[in-house]
Amino acid sequence: MSQSDIPCLSLAIERLANAGKDNFAIWVVQAPYPGGYVKHDCVLSPRLMQAWQAWQAMFAPRSSPPISPEIISQTLDLVPEIVAYPGGKTNGQGGRLMQHLCINLWQWIFQGQVQMSLEKSQGIAIGQGKPLRIRIDIREPDLIALPWEIMQPQAGKPAISLPSPLQAPQVFFSRTTNDVGSLISLPPSQGLNVLLVLGQDTEAGSLQLETEAKILEQTLRSFQQLKPMERRNLATVPCRVDTLLQPTPKELISQLETQAYNIFFYSGHGLSAPNGGLLFLRPGVAIDGTELAHVLARSQVKLCAINACWGAQPAFDNGQPLPRSSLAEVLIHHGVPAVLGMRDEIADEEALSFIQVFTQALAAGSPIDRAAAIARQQLLAVYKYISHAWTLPILYMHPEFDGELLGAPARDEITQLPEDTVAGTVYPPVRAQLRSTSAPEQVWHLGTRLVRVGRLAENDIVVQEGWVSQRHAEIYCRQDRGDTTFFLRDNSRFGTLLSNLPSSDRWQNVYREEVPLKSGMKLKFGSHKGQTYEFIVED
Repeated sequence: MSQSDIPCLSLAIERLANAGKDNFAIWVVQAPYPGGYVKHDCVLSPRLMQAWQAWQAMFAPRSSPPISPEIISQTLDLVPEIVAYPGGKTNGQGGRLMQHLCINLWQWIFQGQVQMSLEKSQGIAIGQGKPLRIRIDIREPDLIALPWEIMQPQAGKPAISLPSPLQAPQVFFSRTTNDVGSLISLPPSQGLNVLLVLGQDTEAGSLQLETEAKILEQTLRSFQQLKPMERRNLATVPCRVDTLLQPTPKELISQLETQAYNIFFYSGHGLSAPNGGLLFLRPGVAIDGTELAHVLARSQVKLCAINACWGAQPAFDNGQPLPRSSLAEVLIHHGVPAVLGMRDEIADEEALSFIQVFTQALAAGSPIDRAAAIARQQLLAVYKYISHAWTLPILYMHPEFDGELLGAPARDEITQLPEDTVAGTVYPPVRAQLRSTSAPEQVWHLGTRLVRVGRLAENDIVVQEGWVSQRHAEIYCRQDRGDTTFFLRDNSRFGTLLSNLPSSDRWQNVYREEVPLKSGMKLKFGSHKGQTYEFIVED
């Protein structure tokens, strides 16, 4: 099964500009069915903010402003004494506050039409026998710090970012940002090629950087050395790790540009700043997030994992969070497909435990968001539900990225019949063509098979324009008792433009739906500026 075929539900949250400061809009920007694109206006409830403040006071005292202990006791008065946790744990103030916030976050996001869109998307995923990919775009900087990864619908249900083998459908969760350009086509990787950079230690000298490097290398090496019987159900991929110890920026850039890596790991000291922050490669020498973003995108790195404080947090100016200033968002905006950062300070042993399981899951062929869920589950198992360690890793993914680090598997072949046969009657095949109006020599003949259009080289019709999605649209035909109709199904970010008029001065934007095609119809993929194509049914 190709991960790019996984149904996806993508949400966005943004403060309403012309309403009160607590008024927000939550809407679905991508859904696996046309009617799922809904919008819901709501108010940020005082109950949710009180739960968040109490959670901060107990779990994140180092990074949060001072909060009176009274807020904890006031919030606990709202929470039942006994709460059903996964694994049977039912006590502890920390656990009660944790689950109280989990449920309040879920109830605020998934309500009204948004809840209905989620339920139908889950039904589609179950019907297809596939997981459901859920992405959330937090456009309000004040809300980025909230641990959205812990959301759960009710007591006893798993959090949205945890794997749940017994629950259907399985959910792959990540954050995203939709205010980005199209993702360039990256060549498929044949193995894990990792560049591990060990930068400056923290001021307290607490990071075990060399230990982390050894553990990562041992993890990959031990996987490679498994006996065939032990890994018969796992993907077998070659793995390589190169390590740079406190390099200069020039040495780092040279290594990335002269070697082919699909994973970049950084461990060391970091600070937040408006341009994505600073990563200290050695004492007094740092590389800023924007500069790192350019070199990673240019080097075609698919995954950047940052084990440094504040990698997934925005910078602040006069106490106000700055939009799109976190390292994770800056990297995504510059074309890095996936970024894993930390929401807060993380202890050495917690980071090592996560990275070890995360890397092993990647080596076993899991998509990136699935691997993050598996590693997060490991943190929960080791440090328990009442610890906030499992809430610290934050995964951002580009909205067009399918999560496949090792490249999409070969797509299923489509079974075709040379003629359409109904009740023993053979009908002659109908043929059509799609041709470029500006380059008449560019003609694609369409038969009864499904034809894919997009920017990726694997498509049947490749359109190399910036506004064209990787897998933009599909053209196929249906035959019923001799009547043949061709259809276009749009799967893109910006839609497909259609015109029935010879002058092509009026265009209909088809977005995430399927429509019949008529002979003589004009098409543009993604933008009015795009190349014009003409659909013609052959005699």
